[in-house]
Amino acid sequence: MNKTIGIIGLGLIGGSIARAIKANTGNIVFGLDINENVLAQAIAQNAIDKIMTIDELNKCDTIIVALYPNDTIEFVKKHIDKFKKGTVIIDCAGVKSNICKALSEYVNERGLYFIGGHPMMGIEKSGFENSFAHLFDGATMILCKDEFTNIIALKSAEMLFTSIGFLKITITTANEHDKIIAFTSQLAHIVANAYIKSESAKMQVGFSSGSYKDMTRVAFLNENMWTELFLENRNYLTLEIDFLIEQLKKYSETLKNNDTEKLKTLLTEGKKAKMANG
Repeated sequence: MNKTIGIIGLGLIGGSIARAIKANTGNIVFGLDINENVLAQAIAQNAIDKIMTIDELNKCDTIIVALYPNDTIEFVKKHIDKFKKGTVIIDCAGVKSNICKALSEYVNERGLYFIGGHPMMGIEKSGFENSFAHLFDGATMILCKDEFTNIIALKSAEMLFTSIGFLKITITTANEHDKIIAFTSQLAHIVANAYIKSESAKMQVGFSSGSYKDMTRVAFLNENMWTELFLENRNYLTLEIDFLIEQLKKYSETLKNNDTEKLKTLLTEGKKAKMANG
């Protein structure tokens, strides 16, 4: 049976989820965004079926919140009485611990179901204008569970995301998510953003290839969103940054000392780590 799904926030992620649901399922999609121009575009491009009002939250079976972390918490708590009983609420923010801590039990106590989610896919550009239905094809969707998670709601979320292109669903805890994501995603953004600041970057044209492009792709980021994400996960993220600094010091000292054997050892260790960890 088709469901009504509300998307809160029609940026790159929310807009792409709306488009993917419309393209791949028979579900009805309601959209809500603070930008009226975005809503007009979403209707005109058939990305949503209807512009939703706050009072129409109770018409949705599932609500997907694609906002910044703090805005997600504020939105759900502010409008909690507008949701109908049994609604599945899924967020899409890049950090999970604070959101799940704030909302999982809170939502459960009110007869609703909350699932912390994180679609592992994005591009350098943001905004609804860059959203597209196939963004998540072959990607991984992370869903977090805890003692308040309803298994039926979790399975429903798995089926929804699989139906719109996600190839793999990873089930984990909010804490484990934040610990690992600090390494696999956030550290890469920090490194790229710092790396591109070198004066040498001004002279890279004609001297750069795939490795440069790979290293710098995520340097172009939304500073407002990523500042919030980094600060919310600062404990795990700083551990990864400090570890990387220590590793880089080893390479720097080895080069300064012209130590051939030590450098070979470091490079071999890195190669073996890559082979072991993918």
